[in-house]
Amino acid sequence: MHEALGQSEAFLAFTEHLSRVARVDRPVLLIGERGSGKELAAAKLHYLSGRWEAPLVALNCAALAPALIEAELFGHERGAFTGALVERAGRFEAADGGTLLLDEIGLIPIEAQEKILRAVEYGSFERVGSSRPTSVDVRIIGATNADLPGLARAGRFKEDLLDRLSFEVLHVPPLRERREDIPLLAHHFAARMATELGLEDPPAFSRAAARALLEHAWPGNIRELKNVVERAVYRADGGRVEEIVFDPFARPAATPSVAALPPTSPAPVAAPAGPPDGAAIAIPAGTLRDAVSRVEIDMLRQALAECHHHQRRAATRLGLTYHQFRGLYRKHSRSLAAG
Repeated sequence: MHEALGQSEAFLAFTEHLSRVARVDRPVLLIGERGSGKELAAAKLHYLSGRWEAPLVALNCAALAPALIEAELFGHERGAFTGALVERAGRFEAADGGTLLLDEIGLIPIEAQEKILRAVEYGSFERVGSSRPTSVDVRIIGATNADLPGLARAGRFKEDLLDRLSFEVLHVPPLRERREDIPLLAHHFAARMATELGLEDPPAFSRAAARALLEHAWPGNIRELKNVVERAVYRADGGRVEEIVFDPFARPAATPSVAALPPTSPAPVAAPAGPPDGAAIAIPAGTLRDAVSRVEIDMLRQALAECHHHQRRAATRLGLTYHQFRGLYRKHSRSLAAG
């Protein structure tokens, strides 16, 4: 559940709401865009509930043909249909005592919805091909990006089932509504990818790259951010991410890079051209550590001035998490105060 990170107001409000309802043993509907973290939210609902020691069972209703969903949910008896060579328990029985996550719940056929309603209301159902009732104790969590009330009005979702499942409806905030969390999540994904690649440290994001991440619309939300950051880390040269590629299908000549973004802050000073072959390189006075410290202090001072001393914005401007920024700020606090 490491992707369930955030410090934005939208994320913290959602987390607080989720934590409250997790302790109430009632059905919950999670409404959210693709890639926004509905599965992670469902897992947190389960593990904060009194059912946390029992199974959390998930079924992606979009991954099955409609004719198979009923047998997958409720199981079947031997010979119930062609290919049913042995009896088989379904997801409801597997989740007995725990939680059943029905992802893409809006795609469940209306026939199966009737049996789900009975299972929710009475705690019992019949396997496909059987007339014997099976009793279960299951908490239902539904997840979807569909307009369930609209589907109900169109006769494609049972209104009684919608009423029963919507004890509480949680709207998972999309990434564009919690942009303050993008640097934190990007750093997390970058660090994890660096570990996978055997790198000692994750590459730093240039100011332009960090700005590109903040300004992107993120239609794929956290899942898209993860892919973009991991791709940037693996392609990074020299321990620094200079370019962000949002569309891996674009031709190299047409790849939208951060260089094409309109500047929103003073452009960083370009490094001077290298000396001619054979010429000596002018080395600043002092040690390398001293030179690095001077650069860090200058960049901190400039970012703070540009952001009117708002430290979180300054951290974002520098491509750092807030905690990384605070570490550098403490390190150079005397020099910054003197300047």
